[in-house]
Amino acid sequence: MKITWLGHSGFRIEIADQVLLIDPWLTGNPSFPETRRAEAVAGATHILLTHGHGDHSADALALSKELGAPIVGIYDLMSHWEATEGANVIGFNKGGTVALGGIAVTMVNAVHSSSLGSEAGPIYAGGEAGFMISGEGHTIYVSGDTDVTADMGVWAELHQPDIGILCAGGHFTMDMKRAAFAARKFFDFKVVIPCHYRTFPLLEQSAEALIEALPGVEVKTPEVMEPVGI
Repeated sequence: MKITWLGHSGFRIEIADQVLLIDPWLTGNPSFPETRRAEAVAGATHILLTHGHGDHSADALALSKELGAPIVGIYDLMSHWEATEGANVIGFNKGGTVALGGIAVTMVNAVHSSSLGSEAGPIYAGGEAGFMISGEGHTIYVSGDTDVTADMGVWAELHQPDIGILCAGGHFTMDMKRAAFAARKFFDFKVVIPCHYRTFPLLEQSAEALIEALPGVEVKTPEVMEPVGI
């Protein structure tokens, strides 16, 4: 398995027979090097979206058409894009599981908001979510944008994820200390990768608080486009 941070909340995950792009915001992302776009998206089989905000979904439609890769996410937004954009989508909802080749993806709850921008103001984009991605003997919890929730204890028992990709930038989501609390309280991660940080000055710039709070857990803080092997 190989996990590559695309900056902000974007990831490329090569797992089993799939290449997943998670929230791939590349255009206008100040932390993503535009010159490496082709490398970042090459061979993608699916695009997974946690919610509709532009810093997660802005490139999804164009990438789906370019790559021939379905967009996978909350039913409301997927059905809207299918009807209005002719998008290739797989829509499901929280608690549901879809098989993507040799992996299974379960949608779980997140506590945030979800909308698309328009000239008339925000448009409802279905609920915000996270994912449990299982394959190659591992389960990855992708938190999406969220705060700590007691639901995490249920998912830990049901799915037993060993890898956590956790939002941790603060202001809009959990910060490093809250993400560390969630990891300690509910999960038994072997590896944690923080995201949704360093993109803007408003967000946390260092993962030191997360590292210090999780002794015994391998907290990986790769640079953008630096692959992490699991």
